[in-house]
Amino acid sequence: MKESCCKKKTKRSEEERKIITNRINRIEGQLKGIKRMVLEDSYCNDILIQLSAVENSIKSLSNLMLEKHLYSCVTRDLEDGKLEIIDELIDLFKKFNK
Repeated sequence: MKESCCKKKTKRSEEERKIITNRINRIEGQLKGIKRMVLEDSYCNDILIQLSAVENSIKSLSNLMLEKHLYSCVTRDLEDGKLEIIDELIDLFKKFNK
């Protein structure tokens, strides 16, 4: 039986948490700015440019999280002989490439 990803935990350092939460806070700020632009009837092109910036910010954060995952969780599971992590990674890459 496959272990649910929701039952797994990843221990992060305070520095790593700070980096991730700062990026999320920045993305939240970008989204609030876009919402304000919509409420102020800003030009569609300007909003689309900001949406593209948010998308790039999210992709950058996703890549950071993936890198950390590979170097910590995946490495640990492979060293412990938990080869089911490979199936988890395959599923993850499929979701990334949609």
